[in-house]
Amino acid sequence: MADVRQGVEDRLNDLGAFIRSQREVARISVRRLAELADVSNPYLSQIERGLRKPSAEILQQIAKALQISSESLYVRAGILDPERDPEVNVVDAVHRDPYLDAEQKRTLLRVYESLRAEAQAHATAPEATDGNAASDRGARAKRQAP
Repeated sequence: MADVRQGVEDRLNDLGAFIRSQREVARISVRRLAELADVSNPYLSQIERGLRKPSAEILQQIAKALQISSESLYVRAGILDPERDPEVNVVDAVHRDPYLDAEQKRTLLRVYESLRAEAQAHATAPEATDGNAASDRGARAKRQAP
């Protein structure tokens, strides 16, 4: 039982530290983030210190205010399992990268989400005939060429 409690405390501390680091990267004060996320300043401060376990809704509000993926907060809070969703691993890795600033992270994630959406659209599109598929690949290659 003590191990479970320690695991929860560790996860809350990690979540709080991650939120704090993202807030600092974005150069937002605790007060301003609390306003943007529509939570009280003391509550946000307690979350950052690992003293409170926020709900999924609160995490979503914080993520939106920080302009980051809510999934990355859900993983850190133990709501989502990163092993079951590879997209979460990529998003989380981008958010954890200490060498990228907030704008670079947002840009990289927008590109990633765009590529994923395009890949999903192609994966769910009806099967083309062999000739059409080859001409589609050729047209795509021409668009991607410098």
